[in-house]
Amino acid sequence: LSLSHETYRLLQPLWDYMLLHHRPLISSPFFPVLLAFSSYLFFSIPFAVLDILGDRVPFFYQYKIQPDRKPTLGMMAKSFLTALYNHIFFVLPTVIIGVFILPLPTLPQDAPTLYEVFVDGLAMLLLFDTQYYIWHFIHHKHSQLYRWIHAIHHEYMAPFSWSTEQLSIPELMTVGLWSNQDPIILKCHPLTTWFTTVFSLWMSVEDHIGYDLPWALNHLVPFGLFGGAPAHDMHHQKPSSNYAPFFSHWDRIFGTAVPLKKKTLKKF
Repeated sequence: LSLSHETYRLLQPLWDYMLLHHRPLISSPFFPVLLAFSSYLFFSIPFAVLDILGDRVPFFYQYKIQPDRKPTLGMMAKSFLTALYNHIFFVLPTVIIGVFILPLPTLPQDAPTLYEVFVDGLAMLLLFDTQYYIWHFIHHKHSQLYRWIHAIHHEYMAPFSWSTEQLSIPELMTVGLWSNQDPIILKCHPLTTWFTTVFSLWMSVEDHIGYDLPWALNHLVPFGLFGGAPAHDMHHQKPSSNYAPFFSHWDRIFGTAVPLKKKTLKKF
């Protein structure tokens, strides 16, 4: 790339600031957990408010995929408390154990280039998408695996933002393992990993919001490359379809892609 060093390293001032002022925080093994859980909270709250207001906000409610199925406050509380419980009693203890087993991460002095953030971040997303597609497919085809590990996520036929992390412990720990190991395997810069973590959390929440918003990623990204809320909503209605978490290529290749039935948009 014929770019000057200054242009090539546009993220260097940000990285220098983080190293100078926040090194104890960003070098902590608890930082990725804090970043992921706070992203889940931050992205879920606006859609929870939308669900509570319902048809009193017709501008958004017109995009509700299953308007005849509205999450209750009890359902929202259950999903959120499940995620909170899992993190307090399983994720945090796992991180604490890892402190004594794993080497402390080293933080490089150079920031990643924007090119590296994009390419490495995309590689992380594609690898995770492949891993989860295989895992998801197997857990839907094996009745015992489905019952004991994945069924909790399918408690509701109409997903909503808080249900994004309504997961069993084995599923959460599997997803967490990939999220931690994939950047190491791909040798990603920590900043790239954190950007990708936040972006993947946004995509995960957006998959579960239950609204087919015209400005969502599945509409902004061309060629239907992202499944988005319509694809995942259809998966909750027809669980033998749309196994991929983000992209659509594996479902298309293996014939498991099912488009959202438009009639679900007309149930006012």
